[in-house]
Amino acid sequence: MCMTDVRARFAADELAIVLSHYDLGFIHDIREFPRGSHLAAKLIISTDKSKYILKRRPKGKDDPRKVAFAHALQLYLAEKNFPLPHLVGTRRDNNSMLKIGDAIYEVFEFIDGGPYDMGLLPTYQAGKTLGLYHQLVKDYDSEYEPPPGTYHAAKSVHDSIPRMGEVLRTRPSAEGRERELNATVAQLREIYAMAAGAANEAGLPKWAPQIIHSDWHPGNMIFDKGHVVAVIDYDAAREAPRVVDIANGCLQFSLVTGDRDVATWEDRTDMERARRFLRGYDEMAVLTHAELKVIPLLMQEALIAQAISPILKRGTFAGLDGFDFLKMLLRKLAWLQANAGVFELDSQEG
Repeated sequence: MCMTDVRARFAADELAIVLSHYDLGFIHDIREFPRGSHLAAKLIISTDKSKYILKRRPKGKDDPRKVAFAHALQLYLAEKNFPLPHLVGTRRDNNSMLKIGDAIYEVFEFIDGGPYDMGLLPTYQAGKTLGLYHQLVKDYDSEYEPPPGTYHAAKSVHDSIPRMGEVLRTRPSAEGRERELNATVAQLREIYAMAAGAANEAGLPKWAPQIIHSDWHPGNMIFDKGHVVAVIDYDAAREAPRVVDIANGCLQFSLVTGDRDVATWEDRTDMERARRFLRGYDEMAVLTHAELKVIPLLMQEALIAQAISPILKRGTFAGLDGFDFLKMLLRKLAWLQANAGVFELDSQEG
């Protein structure tokens, strides 16, 4: 195992000091919670009062002002009864963020539930919950500056695409295929630029910005009987036109994947799930025809952007060979380009 894959943990003395700052009740059980980033130490703490998650933020995610922005947003949403795990304040001053030395800690209530099962009801509910989120934060004015930038028309994304090729040249899968690798990377860069340009030509830069979640995907939701009982992880929240969120959510909830052999993955987007997601959203916050037009363009951008960080770090994506993964992305991008018109919603659709 690579050392970077070792999950962060709490030291016993560290844990005792942190828990002394909270009034969680009589502790019955403490166990590891191996979910999410392996860089963030997490524990489930069961007490006579309730069940909680204790988290130590990893380096790079511990800027106090960014944490304060995310916490203020969550506290605002909690006041509006939006489904999310409530932050637990410290014993002394009810602060949602505990800072000890260079480390920042958080405690959340634990929400029981299950993962996304790819069914049509949870897909619809995921879209509907995003619509509710956007409605609630539409006029939210934070005292903290929202982080800048999204995956759309981002210079950082455009410039990082060729760097994936540099990383992948050293992998066995690219041996003797350098010309093919170069062509793949060049195509991805061209598709990204064309999709971003087309979205901008459709008027996206002029659309009103608001707070978005920016990481709306199945792993950030807890479900129960097809309904969303909690939305988690607000670290990526920022300000942008809402359609940037909608398109990424539509992509994440309509992806068609497969086994470890990405060459066998289908090209298509699951349009039944995509439409159900968009229908759910539309019932809470009406989608415009202009937004529906740019959604497949933004989905192309998001599909490319999400591959960059893991491939640059490891040459892989979720353990899959990076070169093979990019070849598969080209097929899915071609499908999105050829089927952009199918994202229009039929007003008669249920």
